[in-house]
Amino acid sequence: MKQPQTAKISITILASLALIITVVACRVSIPPYPTATSPVSVQAVVTVTAIPANQPAISLPPVVQDEQSLLIELYKRINPAVVNVTVYQSTNGNVVPVGQGSGFLYDQAGSIITNAHVVEGADQFEVYFSDGTIEQAKLLGEDPNSDLAVLRVDNPPADVNALPLANMDEVQVGQTVLAIGNPFGLDGTLTRGIVSAIGRTIPALTPFSIPKAIQTDAPINPGNSGGPLLNLSGEVIGVNAQIETNGSSIANSGVGFAIPVSIVKRVIPELATKGSYDWAWLGVRGTSLTPIYAQANHLPVDKGAYITEIVPGGPASKTDLRGASDTQTFQGRQVPIGGDVITAINGTPIASFDDLLIYIALESSPGESVNLTVLRDGNPVEIPLTLESRPETLPESIQQNP
Repeated sequence: MKQPQTAKISITILASLALIITVVACRVSIPPYPTATSPVSVQAVVTVTAIPANQPAISLPPVVQDEQSLLIELYKRINPAVVNVTVYQSTNGNVVPVGQGSGFLYDQAGSIITNAHVVEGADQFEVYFSDGTIEQAKLLGEDPNSDLAVLRVDNPPADVNALPLANMDEVQVGQTVLAIGNPFGLDGTLTRGIVSAIGRTIPALTPFSIPKAIQTDAPINPGNSGGPLLNLSGEVIGVNAQIETNGSSIANSGVGFAIPVSIVKRVIPELATKGSYDWAWLGVRGTSLTPIYAQANHLPVDKGAYITEIVPGGPASKTDLRGASDTQTFQGRQVPIGGDVITAINGTPIASFDDLLIYIALESSPGESVNLTVLRDGNPVEIPLTLESRPETLPESIQQNP
């Protein structure tokens, strides 16, 4: 989601100032410094509304007052640990700012979590704390497969505490969540919403996918990338990373995604100490088995991970695991036939292709041997397999693979 474009600025003043900067990026791109040949045009519209002096004060219900107090206190406690990350690149012998994102303090040693797409391709990094402290940062590690990265500053403010990480098992659809970050470069912006869904699969910066992502309607926009998504206890449940749009605008449409804390806990310690994270790989392409697929393949089940393709040279290609051998028209649809259906791994049931992705990503490691329970021609078959590390690239026909 890093697609630099020139910023267009529109300002509307309605009793207070609102700044809207439209860019196509989750990392806000910084345009070149203005020159005599590249003027910046700013238009302001001012509307003044008179408020009668005798207008009574608004009285809020007790429940609203309680939540308001909670949000105010949470912001005071959390915002100091949320930072603005400005990234720089060397261009024609000069080091210039090229983008901004968000991040948050992970430990008292100065480790800062952000998105990999925020730091991607950058040469230098500056971290801005809410108290005005500015620190040069170094990149400890980045993982494009999870879109996570870790920066380190030597002297974080002494009175700023790292944000605690939540338990992903306690995250529920409908719970209230908060996002703090720097949308469009507006430091320390707090927004509120709910968890709209959990268990989403979203694209990574590689041909692979990020499983178990959190969907939220808390407004997040370009510049929020790398900032925390928090519960009302002030714990991080995810790292804001992506938004869904209608294709004609990059503004928030109420569908945002955060990388789940379960992946953060798995990946970040490795990035902080080793600089990289090694993901396990099975080497297949597929889809979730549906009743139509099951009927066309004469299968006695209608749940599982249907294998459509085996990646050449991958771990699965070194076993007897089979992808689809052909397609046929069934009830007016083109349906793959002849592929194996994975129904369990090491005894753990697999009901969908997402289940397969989640198990390989979060429950296994490269070099580990697993036992696949496969349904082939209606009969169960056990296939042992040794997982390998994910490659950096895949054949063009292979996408979204576990």
